[in-house]
Amino acid sequence: MSILTHYFNTKYNTAPFSKIKNEDFLPAFQKGIELAKAEIDAIIRNPIQPTFENTIEALDFSGAILDRISSIFFNLNSAETNDEIQKIAQEVSPLLSEFGNDIRLNPDLFARVKTVYDQREKLNLTAEQTTLLDKKYKGFSRNGANLPEDKKNQLREIDKELSKLSLQFGENVLAETQAYQLHITDASDLAGLPEGTIEAARSLAKSQEKEGWIFTLDYPSYVPFVTYADNRELRKKMVIAFGAKGFQNNEFDNQEIVLKIAKLRFDRAQVLGYASHAHFVLEERMSESPEKVKKFSNDLLEKAKPAALKEFAQLSAFAKELDGITLLEKWDGAYYSEKLKQQLFHLDDEILKPYFQLEKVLEGAFAVAQKLYGITFEETFEVDKYHEEVKTYIVKDEEDQLVAIFYADFFPRKGKRNGAWMTSFKSQYIKKEINERPHISIVCNFTKPTETKPSLLTFNEVTTLFHEFGHALHGMLANTTYSSLSGTSVYWDFVELPSQILENWCYEPEALALFAYHYETGEMIPMELVHKIKESASFQEGIATMRQLSFGLLDMGWHAQDPSEIKDIKAFENEQFAATQLYPDVKENAMSTSFSHIFQGGYSSGYYSYKWAEVLDADAFEYFQEKGIFDKEVATKFKENVLSKGGTEHPMILYKRFRGQEPRPEALLKRAGLV
Repeated sequence: MSILTHYFNTKYNTAPFSKIKNEDFLPAFQKGIELAKAEIDAIIRNPIQPTFENTIEALDFSGAILDRISSIFFNLNSAETNDEIQKIAQEVSPLLSEFGNDIRLNPDLFARVKTVYDQREKLNLTAEQTTLLDKKYKGFSRNGANLPEDKKNQLREIDKELSKLSLQFGENVLAETQAYQLHITDASDLAGLPEGTIEAARSLAKSQEKEGWIFTLDYPSYVPFVTYADNRELRKKMVIAFGAKGFQNNEFDNQEIVLKIAKLRFDRAQVLGYASHAHFVLEERMSESPEKVKKFSNDLLEKAKPAALKEFAQLSAFAKELDGITLLEKWDGAYYSEKLKQQLFHLDDEILKPYFQLEKVLEGAFAVAQKLYGITFEETFEVDKYHEEVKTYIVKDEEDQLVAIFYADFFPRKGKRNGAWMTSFKSQYIKKEINERPHISIVCNFTKPTETKPSLLTFNEVTTLFHEFGHALHGMLANTTYSSLSGTSVYWDFVELPSQILENWCYEPEALALFAYHYETGEMIPMELVHKIKESASFQEGIATMRQLSFGLLDMGWHAQDPSEIKDIKAFENEQFAATQLYPDVKENAMSTSFSHIFQGGYSSGYYSYKWAEVLDADAFEYFQEKGIFDKEVATKFKENVLSKGGTEHPMILYKRFRGQEPRPEALLKRAGLV
């Protein structure tokens, strides 16, 4: 019997990573599916009339072992993968997709669910139970339970194929990211680069027994390079390599995969009776329809575009005056923006970084959480981890009760995908009067400590850490009965509110006073720098807004119509970007072929959510500012109505309960300096 298929005999029931071997996974998945099927069969064969408890609740609590195995395995596949794990992922994904369809397309199970659903008015359910019933019923009806047998089979085939393709997409992006290195041997090519970046590149070269310096497409290497390197040709090389991932007609090419995924998603929506994939997805979002998303995006675009064009003209004039650049290219954007920002605000990431030592920033996030929600974090060495760099914490409340186990994984390495994300190894739920507490993890890619320096963060990385930690709080403070409604299991365009709102604290003197101390001298960040950070917060906000909107509109382009006619990805992208384009096109680059959010993650038809949630977070943070950013009353309202409630009620109901009103877009426009 695999270690993965029964209760972990560990303190806090955490995953025993060091005892799990790769070969344990496939049999564990097979056993997990078998156990889950037996639980489903027991629900179907129950001779008693269907009730909420014996059908809906039983269904939600079924498959717990399989869920646990899946979360452990797929989190490792993102943060600590290897060829073997990727091979297993290719084997188990179709199995899981088939099992999911076996449940959703089971007529006997659906008949029981429908019986309960049809009596819902008479059942006297709580708000959470009503939501669960609605979600379970729609889980069937929106996924083909009412279809004839031939259509159900068609759906099964599509889902199996989609699960394989999105895995392949992600593997290709990872392979392309890791395949490219810029190897520099001439020290003059390092001009402009911060010493920390140079040192990291030097130690990477050393580790490969090479002379000189190696730069990669991992964010902590790539971002400083294109922001600071004076050598324009080398910046161009890096930008082209970064944008060419999955678009090089080689073994890792994603063009065909993108076309297939978009087409299969459309076919799936059609089988289910929807006009497009976006129509299907958005029915269960706050935004409700592609038309509303496009209107929301275009309204914002209309307000942001004049500002963006003005900012771009200012940037172009600045680059011309400084270096005689007649045409601003993509590899110039970050470089000259940074220089202009330094000139306007006398603010430079290199001046700020010494005040943002990773450990201190993390302690700062903990301190903010303690002030707002009364929780404390204590590092523990009793929790097993999947890599030695991971840190683990016990989270407790004011009564010294366990709130959560928290994992933090901060540095790039082979086998870890780029970017930053929050995830969980175990969800929160309440069963037999026991409140099972969650195991939550954040994964980032920050600059590693070197021989002479600790890990020092750019201000952008500070906000990234707070963003992911905001998601983590949503997971950790969850307090719902059912795991499928717990923590971040909310409408996708609501999920970014807890993460984005927490970023606001990074700009507040009161919060910075908790953690922004110089790593060598111990002096607190000077107030003038804090004012400059705040002042510069809306620097080039027009350009940034246009960029975000362009990604959302590309996502809608792929998913809100029939993509069958799209043959040339590059030409299609150029059409989608026409309204938001500022820089000349780079023919070697495509966005879609490495747009993991929508082709591998869960953001298809949902990328607009980032902007949507910014409206929510700007409006919500205004409330904190009115009362004080550490006001207990507002924090408690946010915790009780948003963070702890997960997806138990419609997000707008939860939001209005917290705020007393619907969110106002003006708050965002005001904060962004666009009005």
